[in-house]
Amino acid sequence: MEARIQTPASADVTAAIQGLYKAVHSGGVDPLVQELVHLRASQINGCSPCVFAGVASARRHGESDERLHSVVAWRETPFFTPAERAALALTEAATRIQDGAPGVSDQIWDEAAAHFDEKQLSAIVLNIAMTNFFNRINHTIREQAGKTW
Repeated sequence: MEARIQTPASADVTAAIQGLYKAVHSGGVDPLVQELVHLRASQINGCSPCVFAGVASARRHGESDERLHSVVAWRETPFFTPAERAALALTEAATRIQDGAPGVSDQIWDEAAAHFDEKQLSAIVLNIAMTNFFNRINHTIREQAGKTW
């Protein structure tokens, strides 16, 4: 299968996306937590290019294979901190909003807020939204795994 579009985004779109990523990265959240958030949302959405690129990026940030292989089953492993678990739960709830899914409950939000301040939560939520944005674009245009950005 080939991607439906080969043309890169326009300069205006690229600049806007870079501005959003700057906001994500300036939020004071540990980059490994943000990598886990990106990877988990991409796994849920079945976005192979984002899973591929997310694993590569997490490795560049020092993430272990043991933890990367366990993100999909994070609840059943001892490998994640309480803060990481809160971020992963928030990611899942914010990503699974289809057809009557409960979304982000007060309990999930409160647990995340116990570990992250408002600026950090804003960065995590923006990262979740950006990941879902790219997952949907990649699904629509049939982008293929194998690239890193």
